[in-house]
Amino acid sequence: MPNAPIRVAIVDDHRMVREGLVAMLRHHAERVAIVGEAGDMQTAIEMISRERPDVVTLDIRLPGNSGLAACRAIKERFPDIAIIVLTVYEDEQYIVEALRLGARGYLLKRVSDAALVDALEAVHRGEIVVDPALAAAYERTQAWGRKRGGSWPGGGAGLTRREGDVLACIVEGLPNAAIADRLSISEETVKSHVKAILRKLGARDRAQVVGIALRERLVPAAEPPPP
Repeated sequence: MPNAPIRVAIVDDHRMVREGLVAMLRHHAERVAIVGEAGDMQTAIEMISRERPDVVTLDIRLPGNSGLAACRAIKERFPDIAIIVLTVYEDEQYIVEALRLGARGYLLKRVSDAALVDALEAVHRGEIVVDPALAAAYERTQAWGRKRGGSWPGGGAGLTRREGDVLACIVEGLPNAAIADRLSISEETVKSHVKAILRKLGARDRAQVVGIALRERLVPAAEPPPP
């Protein structure tokens, strides 16, 4: 008797993306069954609790939360459910953080339907799947992370490692020019990172960013003063 189809839930804030995935996977009904869809983290948690899928596909961007925060929340509540991050973002730091938080796969949205189905089956078996276009970058980052001792504090909030560096400087009270000097980047690049940090943390200004960073422990703890 053939195996039952894998039960899959789709979490993505773009309705057209969800509809496209459903249409794409419909051609593989003997292997995959779509059991639910959600466009935000709260709806996703409710849907997953109700439907108990085998695998969840999860975008890295969700309204009000990062996909990384959603990944952590889902794994905390439903540790047996496999997660594949399905996104357009090719930042290798996101890959490392997503897998650290419990995802078993990281694929780009340009993946073919056949490759996606193969990946869904692989993570359901307990395997780790990384998009072939990102595999080499992922291995480099893994090696670097082992040397440096792991991931970065702001990763769970959707910040890249460089954005985490900029956030730490903001918490210190440094202006953009001083941040640029410390990190050896241009002031325009700093401004771009600051805008991204404000957006990702849902903050109005730098003061609110500092409050969020300290409350959520998004920056490394300060070293204690010498005795």
